[in-house]
Amino acid sequence: MTALTLVRGDITEQSVDAVVNAANSSLLGGGGVDGAIHRRGGPDILAECRALRAGRYGEGLPTGEAVATTAGRLPARWVIHTVGPAHTEDEDRSPLLASCYRSSLRVADELDAHAVAFPAVSAGVYGWPLDEAARIAVDTVRQTPARVAEVRFVLFDPRAYDAFAARID
Repeated sequence: MTALTLVRGDITEQSVDAVVNAANSSLLGGGGVDGAIHRRGGPDILAECRALRAGRYGEGLPTGEAVATTAGRLPARWVIHTVGPAHTEDEDRSPLLASCYRSSLRVADELDAHAVAFPAVSAGVYGWPLDEAARIAVDTVRQTPARVAEVRFVLFDPRAYDAFAARID
């Protein structure tokens, strides 16, 4: 059984086996969590992302999928990059958001990662309402069989922390 924990803080400071990056499809860095991970982790992450773009993910990483790279200078061993969907009122994209968590846990199992830190995927610039993002994240992690011993949701914003805390308690 995977233990769920909650931390208010900076995901780039987590000493875990793998940190999940809420990446954009280019894998080449961006804003928010993605930018923070690339800045703190250093050039090794970007170099591996460029290699992925030159090979298997020439068109970019599809929404809902996940892939791992080194963690560079982060205190983690790996970064698991996943591309969350943008929220829209016109289409139910929640299966894609759930896929981000399932795919990341699958990659974590492939890496034999025991502790994984997740941000609130898609709850920033992609506009996902916090309560719904927290429900999908927590329910998906609880329902996904994985060998991961701990999933740590690391939330920078107090509102995001409160939304996840309401789902975990």
